[in-house]
Amino acid sequence: MDALFEGGWTHIAVSRREAVVEVALARTEARNALNGPLMEELTEAARLLRLRTDIQAVILTGTDSYFSAGADISASQARAGTGALLEARRAVMAGPDLCRAWEEIEAVTIVAIEGYCIGGASALAVSCDFRVMGKSAYMRLPEVPLGMNMSWRTLPKLVALAGPSRAKQYVMFGEAADATRCLDWGFADEVVDDGQALAAARVWADKVTALPPLPVRMTKEAINGIAATGAQASIYMDRDQYLLASRTNDYREGIAAFREKRKGKFKGD
Repeated sequence: MDALFEGGWTHIAVSRREAVVEVALARTEARNALNGPLMEELTEAARLLRLRTDIQAVILTGTDSYFSAGADISASQARAGTGALLEARRAVMAGPDLCRAWEEIEAVTIVAIEGYCIGGASALAVSCDFRVMGKSAYMRLPEVPLGMNMSWRTLPKLVALAGPSRAKQYVMFGEAADATRCLDWGFADEVVDDGQALAAARVWADKVTALPPLPVRMTKEAINGIAATGAQASIYMDRDQYLLASRTNDYREGIAAFREKRKGKFKGD
């Protein structure tokens, strides 16, 4: 039996069309927020896909209305605040492990984004090769305004895609980048009419499957290696930075301000 298609998933749906696999986030009762079980299933699916030679393209998608509301804040707080720092350090690897698993898939990965793609979901999206967005879709990283750093192995990818200045704007200010800006900055590869992102992603996948698979994989590996030169030196500490930030008063104030729908009052402690 093929574990990828046995139907044992609870929070994702996996289907196949010849050499193309589609993975859809399916935690719709929580706007596809990335909690532990959903991240575990996405990570496991990526690991099962990683070296499959019978698969040439993988499409990752959400619903027709939204991709994902990002990391589940309550779950993230629980992981970061778990007992001893050593245990907390291990617990907060779920997000980085998820992004790494999708980076390491040898087939070409394409993300179809409708509506919002926030926080950890944006980190996951830029871990893939290409992104297609509906024209009303947007991406946003709210972490810094909430009092934490942006981790999940994301910063080198943003710099590679958009350059240092735009990456700083996107991360620091936490403002939504609409589909037009994402296309201009390099976060998106195509913008289509709303509701057509998945159909367009399928066209991209068909272009991939029409190519000889070996040089495609070698090209992906080579370009990713070039783009990621020095990345490990810059991100090896991002989970420790997150653990430090998550224990500050500013972090608690940021989360409280978010929940109370007000501006935060930060003091640098």
